[in-house]
Amino acid sequence: MSDYILSCCSTADVRKEDFERRNIRYICFHYYLNGKHYRDDLGESMPFAEFYQAMADGAETKTSQINVSEYLDYFEGFLREGKDILHISLSSGLSGSFSAATAASLIAMERFPGRKVRVVDSLGASSGYGLLMDSVAEKYAAGMPLDALADWAEANRLNVHHWFFSTDLSSYVRGGRISRAAGFFGGIVGICPLLNMDEPGHLIPRARIRGKKRVIEALVQRMEQYAQDGADYSGKCYISHSACLEDAQTVAEMVTARFPKLCGQVEIYDIGTTIGSHTGPGTVALFFWGETRKGK
Repeated sequence: MSDYILSCCSTADVRKEDFERRNIRYICFHYYLNGKHYRDDLGESMPFAEFYQAMADGAETKTSQINVSEYLDYFEGFLREGKDILHISLSSGLSGSFSAATAASLIAMERFPGRKVRVVDSLGASSGYGLLMDSVAEKYAAGMPLDALADWAEANRLNVHHWFFSTDLSSYVRGGRISRAAGFFGGIVGICPLLNMDEPGHLIPRARIRGKKRVIEALVQRMEQYAQDGADYSGKCYISHSACLEDAQTVAEMVTARFPKLCGQVEIYDIGTTIGSHTGPGTVALFFWGETRKGK
């Protein structure tokens, strides 16, 4: 085992036992539900089903990133133990957490001369960020040195593809990402936006598709188009969802059928409360390894 700490944010959206099994430490984001504060702690404070039902019932949500002081306290706990740290953050295209973690790392290294804190921007989110952490954890367990692993993560992070669709537009309307008129019309005619994550780590709408069946097919087609080795893809595949497990399972079944060389079964996770506060219920996201994603 490498003699440094491997760390990320709770927004990597895998299960607590997965973090523990891979010896990945994590720090929790925050969110507010109808004004009450909670930690985004992988569903421990509030089960995901309860959270998404509250959103469906009209609850107001607001998220809060981890600030510099919190990161500093978190990092110093490991530095006092004589451990260096590799921390991989949520995409800087979605949050200021990378900047906060970087600022905290500089202060921490001043307070603990001789110790190292390396912060890497994942340029990913949800279980796509988790898929990157899975590969990083394998190399960490194999003993890759801190700087070499940080360099590997930076060199390969854009090879993780993120594609997702939403069947419920209400959260997009509340968040101001689409107009009320567009949301109402889209809901009436069954429009499901298909989005992905671009090179700078932003979520970008790519198509407006009518009907769930068609958007699921389009989602899997994007994997056929962009996955490494196409239909011969032999890497791992993660799916995350917000209170729409049946849709996620449908996507997983289609992926399994079209990619017979997958490494293990498709892993399905819940979209956590930070990302889910913005997507709302009814979102399915598909993540896989492919050629370097490019363009805006």
